[in-house]
Amino acid sequence: MIRIGQGFDVHQFGGTNPLKLAGVTIEHAYGLIAHSDGDVVLHAVCDALLGAVALGDIGHHFADTDPQWRNVDSRLLLRRCVDMVTEQGFQVNNIDCTIMAQAPKMAPHIASMQACIAEDLGVALHQVNVKATTTERLGFVGREEGIAASAVVLVQAVTPC
Repeated sequence: MIRIGQGFDVHQFGGTNPLKLAGVTIEHAYGLIAHSDGDVVLHAVCDALLGAVALGDIGHHFADTDPQWRNVDSRLLLRRCVDMVTEQGFQVNNIDCTIMAQAPKMAPHIASMQACIAEDLGVALHQVNVKATTTERLGFVGREEGIAASAVVLVQAVTPC
């Protein structure tokens, strides 16, 4: 059995935390405003994983009203989501992520991002794709007010049903 999950997240620029995307700290004038570290890429990946196994979304499991998740490293959240997928009898086959940002430039960081995600998912590097696009200066992303990310994941049952 295979299942597909999708995830999407967005955060506004601002705040005092450094900019973290896909587990990588990126030099930029602004971080992202969030209850956790604001890693929109990993939040989208978490939602995709949870959706694939019908376990709701990241807000259900790691509520932004719960002080234990304040400023938490989203890599921890991702590893917990992977554990939930495993507990449901599934494993990750592959994942594809898209970062939507006018700035900063993502190309120099893509390989490191893929490596972080692959490590946390417990999969090979060739099973993880991260790409970036601008919105041609349109919308909140184009005005450099924030960053958005989407992710699609394919999971498969560990043992045939």
